[in-house]
Amino acid sequence: MTSAHTAKKKQTNRWVFVLYIGFFAGLIWGALKIVENYFKFTTIGIGFLVEPFFKHDFFNTWMGLFMGWITFALFSIFAAFIYMVTMWKLRSPFWGIGYGALWWAIIYLIVGPITGMVYWISELELNTIISDVCLFLVWGMFIGYSIAIEYTSARTTEAIPKT
Repeated sequence: MTSAHTAKKKQTNRWVFVLYIGFFAGLIWGALKIVENYFKFTTIGIGFLVEPFFKHDFFNTWMGLFMGWITFALFSIFAAFIYMVTMWKLRSPFWGIGYGALWWAIIYLIVGPITGMVYWISELELNTIISDVCLFLVWGMFIGYSIAIEYTSARTTEAIPKT
């Protein structure tokens, strides 16, 4: 047998991979959400997901900012797991963009206003709407395309045989 035949395929653990993708999506795009809020592109801060459970002023402290960021990372991990279970075979980046748009619609149009996470869309400034839609689109594309690329075109890697 040649060394090419004895090379073992190493398969990526999909659940650990999704955990990483969700965590880094929350870390990266959560940081962008903080910057977006700092420069007043949006009036909705990073702690919007847990806004109903705390006083609004809490999120103006470093502890509140950190809690909001961690919550966004946990939410991103949850969203990445859902993407993995439902859409992992879809290769186009447009599926991820659509996934981000779906999450934005769920949070900003349905669940958010009902629970007090965000104001009704008619009460939001246009800059806030545009900034947050764009953030969710790239966030969704990051999650969706990262998962799709890993599991459709680079699902397994071959170990380099020693000569």
